[in-house]
Amino acid sequence: MKHFVVRHADAGDRHRWKGPDDERPLSRKGRRQAEGVASLLGGEPVGKLWSSPFVRCLQTVEPLAHRLHLPFDAAPELAEGTGATGVLKLAMNADDNTVMCTHGDVVDALLDHLRGDGVDLGKKPRCSKGSTWVLDVSGGRVVAAAYLPAPG
Repeated sequence: MKHFVVRHADAGDRHRWKGPDDERPLSRKGRRQAEGVASLLGGEPVGKLWSSPFVRCLQTVEPLAHRLHLPFDAAPELAEGTGATGVLKLAMNADDNTVMCTHGDVVDALLDHLRGDGVDLGKKPRCSKGSTWVLDVSGGRVVAAAYLPAPG
């Protein structure tokens, strides 16, 4: 089974945003990146879309949801500050390939966890906005991971 863990697209500078951070939307660049994510993953056999409830994550998966004709659910387990546990729980309990949109700190925690489990992440794992990590799960564990740079 494959799980695509997407870091949300560009949402500008959090220090310049005046509202609550969970309401910060994508920038123009981020909207282009979200369309790129939809193009990149739109041909994949995905059965479930989850997103952090933060606006920037919801907006990142929206074009993909439209392309795949799938609804997407907000998953608090993917919110900023939740660590790797939520991503792993959703992945291990899924009965289909998934896309999960989350935050940089969650992806970093996930990569640390995978490295600790002996998963080869390459020399210097990256996590740029709009990028994706493809997790291959077999036998109840992540057996491989591959990085897809942010489109465009």
